[in-house]
Amino acid sequence: EEEEEEEEEEEEEHTEEERPLLTMKMVTDDGKKEEEAAQDIAAIRQADVKQRQNLELLRTILTGEVSTERFLEFLCSHNKTDITILKAIKSAVEPRDSICHLGALFAHSLMYAGTTVDSFLRANLDWLARATNWAKFSATAGLGVLHKGHVKEGRNVMAPYLPANSGGTSPFSEGGSLYALGIIYVDDGLEVLGYLLHALRTAGTHEVVMHGGCLGVGLTSLGTCQASAFELLKGILYSDSAIAGEAAGLGIGLCMCGSASQEALDDMLHYAQETQHEKIIRGVGMGIAMLFCGHEEGADAIIDQLTLDKDPILRYSGMYTIALAYCGTGNNSAIRRLLRVAVSDVSEDVRRAAVTALGFLLIRTPEKCPEIVKLLAESYNPHVRYGAAMAVGIACAHTGLEEAIELLEPMMSDSLDFVRQGAMLAMAMVLIQCTEAQNPKVASVRKVFEKVIADKHEDVMARFGAMLASGIIDAGGRNVTISLLSVLGHLRMPAVVGMAVFLQYWYWYPLIHFLSLSFTPTCIIGLNKDLKVPKLAMRSEARPSLFAYPSPVTPPSTVALGKVQTAVLSASIRTKTRAQKEKEKEKEAKEREAMQDESASSVAAADQIADATSTTAAAGSEVDVQAMEDVTVTSEKEKEEKEKEKAEPSFETLHNPTRILPDQQRYIVFDPDERYQPVKRGKVSGIVVLRDTSPERPEELVDPAVLTKSSVTEEDPEPEPPEPFEYIE
Repeated sequence: EEEEEEEEEEEEEHTEEERPLLTMKMVTDDGKKEEEAAQDIAAIRQADVKQRQNLELLRTILTGEVSTERFLEFLCSHNKTDITILKAIKSAVEPRDSICHLGALFAHSLMYAGTTVDSFLRANLDWLARATNWAKFSATAGLGVLHKGHVKEGRNVMAPYLPANSGGTSPFSEGGSLYALGIIYVDDGLEVLGYLLHALRTAGTHEVVMHGGCLGVGLTSLGTCQASAFELLKGILYSDSAIAGEAAGLGIGLCMCGSASQEALDDMLHYAQETQHEKIIRGVGMGIAMLFCGHEEGADAIIDQLTLDKDPILRYSGMYTIALAYCGTGNNSAIRRLLRVAVSDVSEDVRRAAVTALGFLLIRTPEKCPEIVKLLAESYNPHVRYGAAMAVGIACAHTGLEEAIELLEPMMSDSLDFVRQGAMLAMAMVLIQCTEAQNPKVASVRKVFEKVIADKHEDVMARFGAMLASGIIDAGGRNVTISLLSVLGHLRMPAVVGMAVFLQYWYWYPLIHFLSLSFTPTCIIGLNKDLKVPKLAMRSEARPSLFAYPSPVTPPSTVALGKVQTAVLSASIRTKTRAQKEKEKEKEAKEREAMQDESASSVAAADQIADATSTTAAAGSEVDVQAMEDVTVTSEKEKEEKEKEKAEPSFETLHNPTRILPDQQRYIVFDPDERYQPVKRGKVSGIVVLRDTSPERPEELVDPAVLTKSSVTEEDPEPEPPEPFEYIE
């Protein structure tokens, strides 16, 4: 025991001596652990921040926020609308012609769609103020087409017209502003859906405001199946108001688009069979068609029920249900069914809709459409001819097919005005984004549009169609095309629905604005890893003129009118002729006497002249030869200069972002020595993600475009005073 105690005492002495060293070691170890822990925490936080940033970028991609913003900047910065065309349309509209005035407003909206440019309206406010009632509704909604996708400033732009801020001055402008909000936020509608629902609940009994609100709610909730929006629209539908009920039916179809909801179908079909308002039945019918968009055989049951109904409006709805359910499929049984209805139904509207629906089915094989509808285009029935024209326009949009142009050309001079209208609209759809170098007929078609618009003796419907066609062929600042399919060939539901509702302009002109849903920019926008637009050059292995913008239209020259000649009586003409004859006789007698006197002197002078001419002949011939040689040399030089001017490079250098037409995509080549390369090889268009081969170098980004943030009614800001200066006499 004593030995154990001694050993313990020795251990205690050793521990007391080593304790300071142990504590120092523990302190140093704890410091290192704290530093390592702090470093680990900082690394975790940094990784967390990076992950959150990546998730935020991913969210903006999936919601479409990035693509919408980049497309908006591109359309604003590359706007090439020729304002001379708009001025010509405006000058051709007579003060009392309300339909043509409305057509000019629609043409303006389509030409500037998505560009946020409203300078033409600002410069012609007095002309714009002529729009009254429903024309004012459409004009206000047209601002939504101009600012489509401008989600950051959309509400600020439309603020002066919205029900809460307008002071109740005009229900038409209030309803149009709600409709405009729906068009602006159609790609990102959840932000304003709550506001639109509130505005619709507080609209009271204003049918016009409810009409615009229903369309706005339907657009912002497109395909989302929002329960609150559906219930509110259903309540407005049951109010049995013709104007509001039609928009409510369309709104329900937009909200529940592609869902095939049995509840919505039962409610809409039951009410359509009970109500007496044709407008409501038509709106509900189109809503039912939108419910089954893309469902193919799943819609056969409702198609059979609608096509066998005794109400022609519901049979009309059945044709569009076939069009949307089998869109892009080319289904043979559906085509046979439509062709059978096109030649057998007793209703003109149903036959027209059946032929038009063929265009939706053949959008993937546009070359087949002119062949199928060729005989229908020569039908004795004008409604069938109109439907054939629109079918070709939908199926062959932006293709520039020669067969489609040959079929539509004679229809542009049809004996009936609405057939000419449909032919011009279809021709504009076919030739949109087609250049004169690709097809020389583009120039002649544009001249036809100009001629019809300027001819005041032309039928109003034809002039209205020519104005719309001028807006379509130059839509979106000449930077968009009509496409119901995505780049990868998938069906674009908003574009399909927009085209189907646009065709209802036959009954209701404000629905023309739905055509903007089928527009898609023709461009390449390269983005880096942070989804920014870097500076980048690429080559187009085609001559520049092949895909160039159309040349600007020269304004008409003003020719001064000459003075009108005064009328001359026949008696005075006789007296003047007698006096003139007597003067001529006296003059002839005097000339004879003078010639006899000069004959003698001329003989002597002739000999002297002959000698002089013989000496100068040789010198003159040498001068003529030298002059001819000089002329030939100058002409050859002029030819060489003209050939040099005509000589065009075989390629073109383009800079990010740039306009790329669909036929131009196969000519685009990225330089392998360029810093940025596309992640995906092959044909590129739209948004292109780029890979940075030199991430260590600083990046050069493209400056974003400056977008319009104020409304049309706001006055321009007061200019700033000049800088201080000294006045010197």
